[in-house]
Amino acid sequence: MPAKPNASLLDELEDTLAHGTVARRVETLRKVTDLFVEGAADFADDQVALFDDVFACLIDHIEVSARALLATRLATIETAPQRTLHRLADDDAIEVAGPVLSKSERLDDAALIRTAETKSQAHLLAISIRRVLSRAVTDILLRRGDDAVVQSTVSNPGADLSERGVETLVDRAALDENLAACLAMRPDLPRHVYLKLVSKASAAVRARLEADNPKLAPEVSSAVRTAGRRARSSAVALTGQTEIAHALVRSLHADGRLDEQLVAQFTEQRKFDEANAAIAAMANVPVAVAESVMIESRAEGVMVLAKVAGLSWPVVKSMITMRDELTGATPTDLTASRTTYERLRRSTAQQVLRFHRVQDAAVQTEA
Repeated sequence: MPAKPNASLLDELEDTLAHGTVARRVETLRKVTDLFVEGAADFADDQVALFDDVFACLIDHIEVSARALLATRLATIETAPQRTLHRLADDDAIEVAGPVLSKSERLDDAALIRTAETKSQAHLLAISIRRVLSRAVTDILLRRGDDAVVQSTVSNPGADLSERGVETLVDRAALDENLAACLAMRPDLPRHVYLKLVSKASAAVRARLEADNPKLAPEVSSAVRTAGRRARSSAVALTGQTEIAHALVRSLHADGRLDEQLVAQFTEQRKFDEANAAIAAMANVPVAVAESVMIESRAEGVMVLAKVAGLSWPVVKSMITMRDELTGATPTDLTASRTTYERLRRSTAQQVLRFHRVQDAAVQTEA
């Protein structure tokens, strides 16, 4: 049977609370903590509850350094008293709250959300390095956190980022190259979000460089486009999910099952990876070239690819709408685009694609 607070220790606790000095209270807390840590793995729930009551009596009457030591010792214990952990996590002193917020597996989302909504940036930073973070918690960290908190959260592979959270990060990352790098390195980042990140960041860089060097604006634009192509074709840009999508489309194409109806299904379901790979296969160009055409030339790029692939206007319309939604672009004038698509010659579209293939090959060679 594991040890538990005995009568003499409880008597000492009562006397300490009634007449003891701060030093005596700290010494009593140390004894109780030692007793708990030694038998924590074997204590029953009622015994843990008893320790919870004892800790509750002591922690309100001791100095910050003693509370910080208690937090450090309890943070990694799987059976640590939850009420005590919650009180430590809510402590305004980060040296007390920090160990519990960053390490304790006993804190539930409700406790983390309460702290994240009300406490300091230092508290948020401690939460951001937890082994696992739910979407509900990360949404708050990204909304309330300063640059350090946001970058720490994005860098944490255990942080589950919601689609809404990721979308807010793209605009923020356009002006923060460190955040952009952290976001781009996430293995779960959807391909269309990665492309949107590259596109937006490139625009921000272009605007800043052109403002500083107006005479070099053409060269700047060319350099940024080249950098964007290189980033899109880099290995880090391809997540496991994207590679699976590309493999699926290659298999469908090899079996002769890739057709306009499947492309329409991909676009209607907003499956960017599959739709982009499909139109690339049907137009007989590398996926990287298809992405480059669609991202850099907007609706015109989609129409060029679609014309070479032989797609009908309803499918092209769906692809343009998908692209606008996923990249956050201004909605395309579909009426004017239809007129342009119907007038576009297949031979002209093929010439445009040949130009992009040459550019892409040059970038690959340079890389």
